[in-house]
Amino acid sequence: MSGATRVLVLNAGSSSVKYQLIDMLDGSRLASGLAERIGEGNGRLVHTPLSGVRRESLQAFPDHDAALKAVAEELAADGVGLDSPELAAIGHRVVHGGKRFTAPTLITDEVLAEIRRLIPVAPLHNPANITGIEVARSLRPDLPQVAVFDTAFHATMPEYAARYAIDKAVADEHRVRRYGFHGTSHQYVSRAAAHLLGKDPAEVNVIVLHLGNGGSASAVAGGVCVDTSMGLTPLEGLVMGTRSGDVDPGVVFHLHRVGGLTIDEIDELLNRRSGLLGLCGDNDMREIMRRASEGDADAKLAFDTYIHRLRKYIGGYYAVLGRVDAIAFTAGVGENAAPVREAATAGLEELGIAVDPELNSVRSGEARVISPQYSRVAVAVVPTDEELEIAQQTFALVHTA
Repeated sequence: MSGATRVLVLNAGSSSVKYQLIDMLDGSRLASGLAERIGEGNGRLVHTPLSGVRRESLQAFPDHDAALKAVAEELAADGVGLDSPELAAIGHRVVHGGKRFTAPTLITDEVLAEIRRLIPVAPLHNPANITGIEVARSLRPDLPQVAVFDTAFHATMPEYAARYAIDKAVADEHRVRRYGFHGTSHQYVSRAAAHLLGKDPAEVNVIVLHLGNGGSASAVAGGVCVDTSMGLTPLEGLVMGTRSGDVDPGVVFHLHRVGGLTIDEIDELLNRRSGLLGLCGDNDMREIMRRASEGDADAKLAFDTYIHRLRKYIGGYYAVLGRVDAIAFTAGVGENAAPVREAATAGLEELGIAVDPELNSVRSGEARVISPQYSRVAVAVVPTDEELEIAQQTFALVHTA
């Protein structure tokens, strides 16, 4: 194990497997890729080796076992296969760890059984994560495999932030509480934002805004999460691509009793036909901004609703933290949509928050500050790297176990 420095990071979804092979000596990507449309008869594997010359193949993946074996073949073709003695571990993204898993965890049969018991609170994600783990263990049963949980970083929330104000016994019996998600991203970005400012993360309070098709905000005090916008499931919080975010719980009862919708139909509505898509028929922020600029009223309403919710969370987490040193925008929308960053921070100068229009308009893959020098709060764009975070946590665990 002492000479093994590579970690394979796997993110198994219901019909896809994303992967990266990372050398922990220098953080370099030896390979990355995506196997998609698993079980659909028209699968596709996109593989990018260290050379950067992408290979794409169309092949049927009847199941995750076939997809991961195809990934293993691509890696072997580059001389970095799963049988390599330089492979130290496989790190798995697992969405829900409940209250038990608050740190990266070596996967055993007992750990896997507990992840399975959490399926009722993560029915869209944990089953696929489990499948990826089972297949990877069958391919390399001798290799340490580590689960890194989306919920783990948020486990430090104080009880009053994690609790819903419902009957405590009922909540405890059914594991109803706020867990939060996107934790590896929030952890990586909050730390990277502090380093961007030249400070120790323990000295910095950061509001992290992870804005992709899914979106979440977090309040991080001295490197520790004290609040986050997602809750029992990834449905709570910000307006997202297809998810509603915060709604009055009474909406569910109303739609069921008055609208005649079943619980499954309401679930489908709030998770897949709401958010930006529900408001204007698009969930691509680029298209929404284009339509809004051309006078499309629905697109403008969707954009304004998105920004309004975002500003509410910025203000709320400013109050939670008391002092804010930085606001960090990350993920697809956060990193690339300058108008979103401008609108979300507009009018907040009294809070010490502002963006410089020229700095904000610059497109770059590097972490950067986009606020004026005089601003009390640094506004930054910090590209997230969840795979590197998972690899680092995995590697650290197997070398201390």
